[in-house]
Amino acid sequence: MNKKVEPHLSSTHGLKPECLSFWEVVAQSFAVIAPTTIPASNIGLIVALAGNGTWLSFLIGLVGLVFVSININQFASRSASPGSLYAYIVKGLGATAGVICGWSLVLAYLFTAMSVLCGFANFSGTLIGHLGIHPSSITLLAIGAGISWYAAYKDIQLSAIALLWIEGASLFLIALLCMIIWAHHGFALDISQLTLQGVTPGSVATGLVLVMFSFSGFESATSLGDEAKNPLKTIPKALMSSTILAGLFFIGTTYVEMLGFSDAGISITKTEAPLGFLSQQAGVGFLGELVALGALFSFFACVLGSINPAARVFFLMARHGLFHSKLGATHSSNKTPHVAVTMCSLIIFLVPAIMSVFHIPLFASMGYLGAICSYGFLTVYVLISIAAPVYLYKIKKLRLPDVLLSAIAIAFMMIPVLGSVGIPGSTMFPVPEAPYNIFPYLFLLYIGVTCGWFIIKRLHSPKMVVVMRQRVEEIHARFSDIENL
Repeated sequence: MNKKVEPHLSSTHGLKPECLSFWEVVAQSFAVIAPTTIPASNIGLIVALAGNGTWLSFLIGLVGLVFVSININQFASRSASPGSLYAYIVKGLGATAGVICGWSLVLAYLFTAMSVLCGFANFSGTLIGHLGIHPSSITLLAIGAGISWYAAYKDIQLSAIALLWIEGASLFLIALLCMIIWAHHGFALDISQLTLQGVTPGSVATGLVLVMFSFSGFESATSLGDEAKNPLKTIPKALMSSTILAGLFFIGTTYVEMLGFSDAGISITKTEAPLGFLSQQAGVGFLGELVALGALFSFFACVLGSINPAARVFFLMARHGLFHSKLGATHSSNKTPHVAVTMCSLIIFLVPAIMSVFHIPLFASMGYLGAICSYGFLTVYVLISIAAPVYLYKIKKLRLPDVLLSAIAIAFMMIPVLGSVGIPGSTMFPVPEAPYNIFPYLFLLYIGVTCGWFIIKRLHSPKMVVVMRQRVEEIHARFSDIENL
């Protein structure tokens, strides 16, 4: 009888090895997706664009990201590291593409954390305001960033367990409330949704832009390569599971909420807390209040969930010579990338705090920062979908279905890309209004500057690229003996 070979039990990067269970890894991806916040507060924005086709936009988004997950898992089933997709793209497309991915990832995670930190401060300020207490925005931003920093700094297991319970409890409460709302309507079928009444292909496509942003961050579990138990199996399953579960959750809650508002006498697009309103209609207002509290904690979970992967990408890039070596250090007892965690936490506090000083409202800051982060995610998803078949070709395992899966994933990603940038004169993809119309160009400037910095750095230190490739090869070689198990 053959004995199963397990991965090495030690972390070559000084992190806490193989300490996270499957569900704790899933919780990491769920935290960055923050599925609670969509039905609790943001669903009206998507309904305003897609109408009765909102559930279809979510379904198409789900299918598209399943294809992206398949491409990511070509790497995740063969190697694992704290570098997330950065290490995979270095392996597939080389150092320059890897650096573009790395900078895109840290921007995506940091700006996601900033955006939801603004949401946390805005939401908590409103709740506390009902008690007659009115703390400053900067105080609330500091509290959210400080607590998140401590959990990420102290212990990855503490972070994962906190994320698991926060997201798990919030999702359960929303699912329970939606079942009560549906029962209140006699488990009726909403024919206008099912028959896509008044829906056009353009409205579904435009809604898909925001839908794709709703899923952003599902890949963050790949940053737990050293800390996940049996990572070559746990991480690929976690990626696919988090994508599918989040997608089904979005589709189900969207259907019920739109059904609930069909005879409410008020539009869901004009309601800031749709589940709170529907809970009152169903006679279970206390559940709506619990969901609101859960949404507040979900904002916090997303801040924490974004700091973890951002710090680990910085951590591995520093170990490859791209940043100061101190960012690649680990805490002697906590086994966390404490310097990188501290730097990321400070950044996500300072940027929203400065915006607050200049009297930019928290809600507006949340939208601006959230829009910018989306370009980082989309860049990474396109790059990984290109890298997967190239990588398979290099290891002589490329098949025609792999090429097709890559092409389909890229095609799906082009829809939100076009929706974000806009096409002049197009009714399907109109150019966004200011200041959103300049954000894509700011992102391109950011990528241009960071790539220029890398090119200059590699000219002064040619060995740096050799070190990058060597370190990534070492990561892959570490798992070569268990690749097919």
